[in-house]
Amino acid sequence: MLMVSQSDIRLVGVVGMPGAGKTEAVEYITAKGWPKVYFGGFMYDEMRKRGIEITPESQQLFREDFRAREGNDIFARRAIEEISRLSAAGQHQVVLDGLYSWSEYRTLKHAYHSMLEVIAIVAPRHLRHHRLANRPERPFTEEESTMRDYTEIENIEKGGPIAIADHYIINDGELDELHKKIDDVLAGAFAE
Repeated sequence: MLMVSQSDIRLVGVVGMPGAGKTEAVEYITAKGWPKVYFGGFMYDEMRKRGIEITPESQQLFREDFRAREGNDIFARRAIEEISRLSAAGQHQVVLDGLYSWSEYRTLKHAYHSMLEVIAIVAPRHLRHHRLANRPERPFTEEESTMRDYTEIENIEKGGPIAIADHYIINDGELDELHKKIDDVLAGAFAE
């Protein structure tokens, strides 16, 4: 396993259930100049290599099958390689987008120890499902939202990283409130 000097890099992993606001949080942090390592990108690359059409259904099936064959931490192992490339190129702050499973969390925590801070973006289920129903791309019905919650908790170990996060941001208000909470966490996360 790759071990990294404690002073080399600062990582922020953003976790949460569907509709909590993870994407908005990651976009806000990347707009501050933090490069992003997108775990889903590794999956899309594999799907393209194999000629698999990328749809919501094929993504779920491929993600679960790929993790079953390669290990539940496969995307974390690939992320470590990308983080090493970014660090070698002089990037010392990186946001992780798509950290889902307990296995991924453990692999990253083993490699990066205190350099990894996990932020859980949380919101009440009814609000998350409302957001998913009203998003412009691929809106979900209530039943689809519930099934996705169950699938992500049961099949890809999503609850662990949320439960053990270093910081919790309740995202039940306006966008500027979320941004302020992110700023506060980032300011304190790596304070000496």
